[in-house]
This record gives sequence, structure tokens and C-alpha cells, in this order.
Amino acid sequence: MLYYLFRYLGQYDIPGSHMWSYISFRALLTLILALLLSAWFGERFIKWMKKKKIFETERDPKIDPFGVEKKGVPTMGGIIIIVSILIPVLLLGRIRNTYLILMIITTVWLGFLGFLDDYIKIFRRNKDGLKGKYKIVGQVSIGFIVGLTLWLSPDVVVRENINVKQNQEIVVKHKAEPVKSLQTTIPFIKNHNLNYSDVMSFCGKYKVAAGWMLFVFITIFVVTGISNGANLNDGMDGMCAGNSAIIGVALGILAYVSSHIGYASYFDIMYIPHSEELVIFLCAFVGAMIGFLWYNAFPAQVFMGDTGSLTIGGIIGVCAVIIHKELLLPILCGIFFIESLSVIIQTMWFKIQKRKGKRVRVFRAAPIHDTFRKLDSQLDATSTYILKGWPHRPFHESKITIRFWITTIILAALTLITLKIR
Repeated sequence: MLYYLFRYLGQYDIPGSHMWSYISFRALLTLILALLLSAWFGERFIKWMKKKKIFETERDPKIDPFGVEKKGVPTMGGIIIIVSILIPVLLLGRIRNTYLILMIITTVWLGFLGFLDDYIKIFRRNKDGLKGKYKIVGQVSIGFIVGLTLWLSPDVVVRENINVKQNQEIVVKHKAEPVKSLQTTIPFIKNHNLNYSDVMSFCGKYKVAAGWMLFVFITIFVVTGISNGANLNDGMDGMCAGNSAIIGVALGILAYVSSHIGYASYFDIMYIPHSEELVIFLCAFVGAMIGFLWYNAFPAQVFMGDTGSLTIGGIIGVCAVIIHKELLLPILCGIFFIESLSVIIQTMWFKIQKRKGKRVRVFRAAPIHDTFRKLDSQLDATSTYILKGWPHRPFHESKITIRFWITTIILAALTLITLKIR
């Protein structure tokens, strides 16, 4: 809103109004505003939740050895994150931008889905929350909407990068005309664009349509997978918020270089017109995460709940798809993928062994972060653990959290390096 106001004032040569045309100015202002808003609103939200006695359901001491210390902690802190993202974006972003609209819809959609889950847990006293099938339907639906919009919207175009030989040197150029593109960036490959229509070349003359269908399916898979991964990662104070802030910074850099034709040429990636508004959104996202950490770091004064974790994962997934970097997510969101994979391995192996009359588990606990804090006295005496001796001793959750942050920093750096390592 303020962007349009100052652009209007610029017609009358009002001093300073031209600054709002600079993406760097609006992005940093958005980050600061989101951080301050998150800190200010967070304090009032926590007081109000305590006054209404809306607390997290009591945690199972067998899973969380520090759960006893966390009685009476409010949940649904994801509301703080959502409000702190949306208000700065609505004030400082170009609301007519298709990409920004998709990000806002994703935030509200998954925020509402997570809110329903938290509401059922708290007010209906049902620890299971919203049924898994309804969560999946909600995640698949927003993934389908995003994928279909990117397919059909005439505003969603890119200028593809091509290598041209000039004076015995290879020079990166971008095609003059923006087009609908099924290309996406793949890491560690010299000619590192993968075209989904080429993958579906066996469909003959229908390969382009089939490629778009594959793209929509991948969008659904990415949004659902990252959303659930973030949800699983939200098990310790500050864990998910810190990891997500780091991932948000890396995505913000990728969005910025994708929206700048000079940097896009330098890194040999596609130029995506108008994607600079994603930088505004991601700055709000990072600011909201850091502000939320003010209260969510150990010992937590508020939990984000599914209202926050489902939303965070969806935002990361949709943003990566928009800038054609979804195939970099296994590296960038490596922590989320490991968390999800640990749950899948633990569940499947236990079911397989149970059919044989055995109770065998791979890890001491799943998701994987719980393995590092599980006490020997909390292990199931009737089960056998393949990795019972790992780790050799349990760690305090603050140490686990910081080490996961460090791992995510390394993965984020590696993700950015892949643009040059081919």
C-alpha cells in the first residue's frame, strides 16, 4: 500500500519518494518492521493467551524429558509469525504481483489449516488434532492451486539462459522474449537446466502438456513434503524457527539474483521478471522468524504449534518452486528431509518386524532430533534398538537446537555454492 502511495507522490517530486522504487530499501525496511512487529505483538499475544489459559497440551515425558518444565506455555504462536509477515508485506509490497499474491494465499491457507489442528488439540482436548487425511488434502490443495496458477497465468514467464560462444569464450545471455518455461535448476551439472517436457518426451506431441502436469505434481509434492518436514522439525525450543530463518535468508538471496538480469547472467540461471517481490516477502519471513525466536528460544515462552510449522514449510516450498529452484531443496532443507526420513524409516521398519513377531526399532526415537535427547531410562524395555548406542549420551535440547542450526547454515551455504560448482 505504501509502495503505491509513494509512487503516486513521486509524480509530484516529493523528496524521498523515489526510494520506494529500490528493492533493497523496501526489503530491509520490511525485515526491520517484521522483526519489531513480531517482538511487540508476541509479548501481548503471550500475555493474552496466559490470561485466557490457552496452553500447550501436556507433553509426554517419555518423548520430551524437559516437558515437565514447559507446563503452562501458550501455543498457536504461529499467529505471531503470520501477522508479522502479512502486515509488512501488505504495507511495503506490490500487491498486484502474481508471485506475492501466491505467497499470501499460501500463508493464509496453511495458517488456517494449522490453526484448525491446534484448535482441536487445545479446545477439544484431542492430542491427535486434525485428522491426517484432512491435513494432506489441505496441503495438496494449495500445492495444486499454486502449480496450476504458475502453469496458466500469463504473468508467470521467464527469460531462459543460454550459452553463446563469443571470441573463443562462452558468454551467458538471456533470450530476448520472456516465455512460459518448464525449465528448473539442477545442482552440480554444467548445463544445469532440466526441462520437465524433456522428461515427458515419451508422450510425443503432448510432451509439453504432460510436462506441465508433472510440474504441478512436483509442486504438490514439494509443498506437502516441506510443510510436513517443518512440522516434524518443530519439536524443540527455537529449532524450527531458527532453521527456517536460515533457509529464508538463502532463498532470499536466490530470489534476488533470479530477479536481477546481471546477477542471473553471472550465475548462469534463468532471469525471472518481477520475482523481486519475493525478496520483500522473504525479508518479512526472516524478520518474523527472528522476532519469534525472542520468545521461542529455550526456555520457550510460546510454541508456534502447527499454525506456524505448516505455514513455514509451505512458504519455503512455494517460494522455491516460483524461482525454479525446487530441486535444490533436498540440500537447503536437508534437516527437514532427514527428520521426515527418520520417521518413515522408524515406522516402516517397526511394522515390518512386527509382522514377524518382533519389536525392533532403528532409532532411539523419531523424528531424529528426539534421538539425541532420549534417556536410556525412557527406552521401551520390550523393544530392540538397532542404533541403541548412538548417540553415546543424551544432550540438552538447547545444544541440539544450536547444532541443527549450524548444520542448516552449512547446507544453506552449500546450496548457494552449487550455482558455481558444476
